[in-house]
Amino acid sequence: MKKLITLMLLLTVVLLLSGCWSKRELNELAIVVAIGVDKIDDEYAISIQVVDPSEVSASHPSSGRTPVVTYHSKGKTLFEAIRKITTLSPRKPYFAHLQILVVGEDLAKEGLGYTIDFLGRDNEIRNDFDIIVAQQTTAKDVLNVLTPIEKIPANKMLNSIQISQDAWGSTRQVDVDELINKLNSDNKSYVLSKVDIHGDPRLGIDQTNVNRIETPAILQFTGLALFKHDKLIGFLSEEESRSYNFLTDQIESTIEIVSCPGEGQLTTEIITSKAKTDGKIENGIPKIRVQIDVDQNVAEVHCDIHLNDEQTLHTINEKTADLIKTRIEHLLHTLQKEYEVDILEYGAAIHRANAREWHHIKDDWSALFPELQVDVEVNVITHGFSTLQNSNVEEQKE
Repeated sequence: MKKLITLMLLLTVVLLLSGCWSKRELNELAIVVAIGVDKIDDEYAISIQVVDPSEVSASHPSSGRTPVVTYHSKGKTLFEAIRKITTLSPRKPYFAHLQILVVGEDLAKEGLGYTIDFLGRDNEIRNDFDIIVAQQTTAKDVLNVLTPIEKIPANKMLNSIQISQDAWGSTRQVDVDELINKLNSDNKSYVLSKVDIHGDPRLGIDQTNVNRIETPAILQFTGLALFKHDKLIGFLSEEESRSYNFLTDQIESTIEIVSCPGEGQLTTEIITSKAKTDGKIENGIPKIRVQIDVDQNVAEVHCDIHLNDEQTLHTINEKTADLIKTRIEHLLHTLQKEYEVDILEYGAAIHRANAREWHHIKDDWSALFPELQVDVEVNVITHGFSTLQNSNVEEQKE
């Protein structure tokens, strides 16, 4: 009898495990790679970018259609707006391959908490997509721009953020998990990469946008959007954004252009940058010290110098360090005096250094931060010269 019961239980389990009860065929789904969210007239305006598989498949010749399609709908809530898209799309939207969320500027000014909470808790939406802000345009217009080289605009945006962050240092990749952690912190201040449309957005929606040598409308990342208490309060320029990444140890590589000892200028390639931040409280006064150590190569020379001369190297090191420090001090002034926002998390650094003293000043941090003393030290080492580089300089002298 016991064996019979065991056998029946096994048969029941096998029957339950056979097949995938929740499987969905690809030809029944609309694969969403990007979402745009705007706020228009107290309603949420949703845009989704859906891939046309037949137009991106290497095994099928293109029919001339656009590789992606966008669908738009509005609703009093995000959930309603997304569900209403089913009245437009021939297939059910599938969000497991979502790569990027574009937020319109108007919605960003109201705050992203509700939007991120909704998308983060939806079990059909992947939790590692990046988040960016549309500057002086809507998320809808951004998703409507067709892009050359990368057929899928969502891929173009994601790649541009990564490449710019690694090679130029003016952007910052932030995914939904990181943003949720920021929103759950006491600070609730953060940065997101910003994107704008160069050219006429009306031309970007047409297939001819990718059929010309010079694209009439193009998506470009131009720095960082600044949030305080979860609300957009302003934008940082490219130089300010690079300084932010220097201070937060996010620079992988970038370039600097410095003047030569005489006439002309030279360009250096920063190959490593390490930032260390220390906080302390002295006599009840909080202070921050930041040390940034930079290694660089000389990349391009437009002056008469000897690259193997020690004094020349010392001069290049000092000029590069002064340039970086000056821009950083400008950013600190902007953050402390203009925006009064601690996106650099200096309060957390002081807390780590002296938790007991921090307990006494934390309630006054918003008033203390604008007057916070921040000492910045930048050390630069220039190396990586070759015989070819020196010979090129000699040729210029002749």
